[in-house]
Amino acid sequence: MLRIHDTRARQVESIKPARALRMYTCGPTVHRRAHVGNLRSYLLSDLIRRVLERQRVRVVVCQNITDVGHLAESGEDKVHLGARAEGRSTAELARDYEAAFKADSAALNLRPAEHTPRASETIGEMVGLIAKLIEREHAYTTPDGAVFFAARSFPGYGEISGNRLDTLKPAHGLVTADPRKRFHADWALWRPAEGELTWDTPWGRGFPGWHVECSAMALTFLGERIDLHTGGADLRFPHHENERAESDAAAGHEVVEHWVHGEHLIFDGRKMAKSTGNLVRLSDVADAGLDPLAVRLALLEHRYRHQMNLTWDVLRAADQTLRRWRSRVAAWSESPSAPMATSYVERVEAAFDDDLDTPAALRVLLDLEGDESVAPGAKFESFLHLDQIFGLDLSIEIGKAPAALPPGAAELLQQRSRAQEAQDWPAADRLRAELTALGVRITDAPEGQTWI
Repeated sequence: MLRIHDTRARQVESIKPARALRMYTCGPTVHRRAHVGNLRSYLLSDLIRRVLERQRVRVVVCQNITDVGHLAESGEDKVHLGARAEGRSTAELARDYEAAFKADSAALNLRPAEHTPRASETIGEMVGLIAKLIEREHAYTTPDGAVFFAARSFPGYGEISGNRLDTLKPAHGLVTADPRKRFHADWALWRPAEGELTWDTPWGRGFPGWHVECSAMALTFLGERIDLHTGGADLRFPHHENERAESDAAAGHEVVEHWVHGEHLIFDGRKMAKSTGNLVRLSDVADAGLDPLAVRLALLEHRYRHQMNLTWDVLRAADQTLRRWRSRVAAWSESPSAPMATSYVERVEAAFDDDLDTPAALRVLLDLEGDESVAPGAKFESFLHLDQIFGLDLSIEIGKAPAALPPGAAELLQQRSRAQEAQDWPAADRLRAELTALGVRITDAPEGQTWI
């Protein structure tokens, strides 16, 4: 049984779905291409899904596409800003970056969600939800056509993030003063506006607030009983706090059973940001000659709720490990079949069940790789079985002819093998460099050197 850290409960809890598990994961705002830090959040929901499906639980996922309503600090819609900067229409920009996100997700082996609603195509559902909140006196209108959620009408506010209403002050995070508000911590459900990406409503023309979009899409596509809601740690406040208040106020009960958040990822010790010039996208990894799934493997080396510092050295090392495992699996596939190494498989599965302890799971896989008492056929069966959770495409080299070595490489490999046997490490390093210059990548393992 999967046990995972519930942000609201502040403890690890067992996931016990009474039926098909319903999971909502906050999707991308499609104003630019996602970077690897964004993608870490989506790996979290993918791992939850894979673990539960291995336990024969049917999982239904809704992952929204935000193409309107997510405001930048300037107060302007992020999709509008991106479209203006690139000299394109908002629709063209949003569809292109939505397609790019789906391509990146596929490259990382993230299983697609059953529902991927666009905010711009779910306006009717949002208007209906806002009307219900107004009717139940959880929201109020203003003369200019805005609608605000009355934060003090929801006593449980702050249980996710710890930001209670009695301690929130104007300019605290995204809490801003506005003379139209009855209370400074109220937030907009509908904003009056004209022009592109606006719609007519009973309150006037405008566009929805970011938080109500997710509430409406989650309730529409998953219903009023949702088992898991995932997202990055930055969404705890105000986004998920506000979303919970809206959904629960409309439903009259707690809608989401468990809130799960993944921590931030930094790159080379710095926050990834356009201003610092260290935004790393999956396309950058591929351009560097690395397999995109090296990113997935590198992310698995840290637990989802711990901050991670990703570097190019870490990615290159993950790429080498990935290629070595694929080569090993291809070689083991030629051996006589044997039953899985049950003790290793159970330890890996137990690590995943234990709050997605992926570093522990990887250590067990490394131990299995190096255990000479386990038959190659058993290693083959075990690696392929476990790859259904790891998602690293470890079988793709099976049946492929070995790549032809460039002229002179075979002799250098023989020389390096002899240098290693003689423990002449300077010579072995020099020969590695010569082989690398020829395009041959070397990986050393207990049973000898391998190459691609």
